[in-house]
Amino acid sequence: MDKNVPLTEALFYILLSLRKPNHGYGIIQEVERLTGGRVVLGPGTLYGAIQTMLAKGWIRIFSEETDSRRKKEYVITETGGRVFAEERRRLEELLANAALMEEETGRYISG
Repeated sequence: MDKNVPLTEALFYILLSLRKPNHGYGIIQEVERLTGGRVVLGPGTLYGAIQTMLAKGWIRIFSEETDSRRKKEYVITETGGRVFAEERRRLEELLANAALMEEETGRYISG
């Protein structure tokens, strides 16, 4: 992963939701649950992201539809786990630096 390119919020939450095998609708539900409904993935966003992450090797197909009742499930790969961990470290650094600046200046930066 290019260290200068952060993950989009959608990619971050999709990877997080794939720590265990999940299908498309399950991913949408898990992301909504994790964000308290703030992030709602549309099918186009979700399946575009899935195709991108499959191509990069960040996720893999866990199980494919074998009959009309089963849905394709995906799971994060070791590579995807490293990408996720790197992004988490980047986000933690951002928050630590913001807290440091608040501590040094005695005020919170607001818009």
